Amino acid sequence: MAARITGNLQRANMRISTLTVLAFASLCLASEAIEAKPPNFVFILVDDLGYMDIGANNADTFYETPNVDRLASEGMRFTNGYAANPVCSPTRYSIMTGKYPSRVDATNFFSGARAGRFRPAVLHDRMPLEEVTIAEALKAQGYATQFAGKWHLGPNEDFWPEKQGFDFNRGGFSRGGPYGGKKYFSPYGNPRLSDGPDGEHLPDRLATETTNFIEAHKDQPFFAYLAFYSVHTPLIGRPDLVEKYKAKAERLGLIGKPEFAPEEQVLPVEQKRQVRTLQKHAVYAAMVEAMDQAVGKVLAKLKELKLDDSTVVCFTSDNGGLSTSEGSPTSNLPLRGGKGWLYEGGIREPFVIKWPGTTKANSRCDVPVVSTDFYPTMLEMADLPAKPDQHQDGLSLAPLLKQNGRIERDAIYWHYPHYANQGGFPGGAIRVGDFKLLERYEDGRVHLYNLKDDIGERNDLAAMMPDRVDQMRKSLHTWYKDVDAKMLRAKEGGPEPWQP
Repeated sequence: MAARITGNLQRANMRISTLTVLAFASLCLASEAIEAKPPNFVFILVDDLGYMDIGANNADTFYETPNVDRLASEGMRFTNGYAANPVCSPTRYSIMTGKYPSRVDATNFFSGARAGRFRPAVLHDRMPLEEVTIAEALKAQGYATQFAGKWHLGPNEDFWPEKQGFDFNRGGFSRGGPYGGKKYFSPYGNPRLSDGPDGEHLPDRLATETTNFIEAHKDQPFFAYLAFYSVHTPLIGRPDLVEKYKAKAERLGLIGKPEFAPEEQVLPVEQKRQVRTLQKHAVYAAMVEAMDQAVGKVLAKLKELKLDDSTVVCFTSDNGGLSTSEGSPTSNLPLRGGKGWLYEGGIREPFVIKWPGTTKANSRCDVPVVSTDFYPTMLEMADLPAKPDQHQDGLSLAPLLKQNGRIERDAIYWHYPHYANQGGFPGGAIRVGDFKLLERYEDGRVHLYNLKDDIGERNDLAAMMPDRVDQMRKSLHTWYKDVDAKMLRAKEGGPEPWQP
């Protein structure tokens, strides 16, 4: 009897042990499945936002950006993050493709042309359908994809987001700003965005479209691209926020203070530009805060759905802050110039990446990086193979985000063979280490700056360092040939422009 009881107990214990092992194995498999699920991506692009416009980069900014600042505190802030071009469409092309826009002559905002001493270079005004965009690369791996906001990468619907890898398009078409209807308020007059209630604010609507997409696709990997029309002109803000910043400017004693200084004389003489030196524009501040609130709405939805620990968030701008024309609403100081200029104010951007579980919170990286780098970085984050034939000019930033390695890059290049609406000169630039060389296409003059010691680009070292100028200029000219960069053209019967 005792033997039978002992045997029964042993068999029972064995069954319990087997069940325990199976349960443990099931938990392990479930855990591995959770770990194996690729990350979601939310990519946030703000139009015309300057490097000094967010609190994370500028403790003294007039504007209030608590949500963007919190995002920066949760991820890595790149202090030398660049746009591939000083205006919008080319940089947007670089993000989508991982390529310098000069490779396809997409070197100005699409449809952009401005008179000058010479004819600008030939402009290709669309992103070729042959490009395999980051959206197409992720969609092929099972990601749901949505674009919300400003596209400005093609002249008609044959080149809009739906044809470039996005399942859904909420507001992206050919135009570079919210110029229809009531502009930043409904009705929008946008062929890819239905009107909301009268007076609905566009930044909030785009955030809502993004949160709706996230909630509908929370059980599968998703790529949500939120490209704000803000803070691009027309300068129109929510009335409550405008009044808030008018009062703030008065409270801080900014009324009556000097707001502008000369930038530089651009030929002809009557095109001499003034640059804003003081942040106090109440309407622009209202637009910045409304954008920040919309960012906060998206981040809150990720947290509500418990997706914030499995979603990579990228945040950047397409060019520098608008400081020399069209209302000149912001100051980029100590950076020189602004949108449309090859000075730092035109190309250095807010550049933040949060990679949960990998990137140390509140980390900072001073390595120069550029907008072409997002594409290969996202592929590596998703554990997908690189596409070097596609993202030819981008490098994965994963080693920097993991803080366990370096990226191998000799230089970053810019090519802008146009006369900017904002007064910037046609030119090229190269950054190698701390040094940046600028080359003017009208006459071939060059300038050399040490950005570590002279972030404002005021102390020209070209005459003092001819060997460095020669070396950097040769590298820049070799790059022109590599990407088949087009240059200025003579006007009919006029003189020939300088050629590299």
